[in-house]
Amino acid sequence: MLAPAALLALALTACSAAGAEPEDTRAPTAPTGVTATSGSSTTVHVMWSAATDDRAVTGYEVYREGRKVKDLPATTLMTDVVGLAPATPHRFTVRARDAAGNASPPSATVTATTLRAAAEDRTPPTAPTGLRVAPDGSRAAVLRWSPARDDTRVTAYDVYQADTRVHTVPGTATDARLTGLRPGTAYAFTVRARDAAENSSPDSNAVDLTTAPAPGAPANTAPTDLTATAAKGGEITLTWTPPKTGAPVTHHELHLNGRFTTTIVWGTAPPPGRATYAFPVTDPPGTRYTVTLRARLPDGTWGDFSAPRTVVVR
Repeated sequence: MLAPAALLALALTACSAAGAEPEDTRAPTAPTGVTATSGSSTTVHVMWSAATDDRAVTGYEVYREGRKVKDLPATTLMTDVVGLAPATPHRFTVRARDAAGNASPPSATVTATTLRAAAEDRTPPTAPTGLRVAPDGSRAAVLRWSPARDDTRVTAYDVYQADTRVHTVPGTATDARLTGLRPGTAYAFTVRARDAAENSSPDSNAVDLTTAPAPGAPANTAPTDLTATAAKGGEITLTWTPPKTGAPVTHHELHLNGRFTTTIVWGTAPPPGRATYAFPVTDPPGTRYTVTLRARLPDGTWGDFSAPRTVVVR
């Protein structure tokens, strides 16, 4: 007969074994939709669609000619591979991995040929014009624009959302389809042209898009038509249209670069129509801010964020 201490140890061991999570031996699926675009004589931009896993994908590995050149988090679905030889074809694959270290099979191989090295070029392309956007369901959008001009040639167009590059297409393209958007969310997009020397154009005009809400979700409550203008001396002026909530909107939260900065409170009744707010900044000229607003709703909660605006300190 076992002693009480031995019985207790046996019971604890059995409980531990019964509650242990089974070992994860299943690898993620291979990433799909892999593309490679040469944007200069030394750089290739690689993009892909997310892989899936029975638990969770935790990262991606990018390979060039079979050698790993990038190790990226699961939230990253594109990267630039730099330091390449000019006028040379390069082959790329992407693999997904999970927390247990299981790696997916390699994606389909894609090839991109870097551009020929050119004489020194410091002149950027002109900005793309006529940018417009159309929703494609609640999780995608299509952008279209008129081409930019360059003294050599445009080699790529970069799509930016809130001053962050989210997509790249070849210089011969004048449209791009963006996926992975969130339903019921306000976005702002711009496009920049790039040449073989990596000179980037100024931003195109900005376009806003609010994706359709998910079925059963409430309507979007973001402020609209936000503008942000910098004046010499370090002052930024915002104007916007408050959301229609069924009651006066007396409070707005201001966020700069994704961080809460201040609450804008009207001392009296809120102004009718568009609202205006100016505030000083102490950062040096050339500093870039991404500005968003959200309104306090009649039930005391905060509504959706506006489409972002980028402003440069003067």
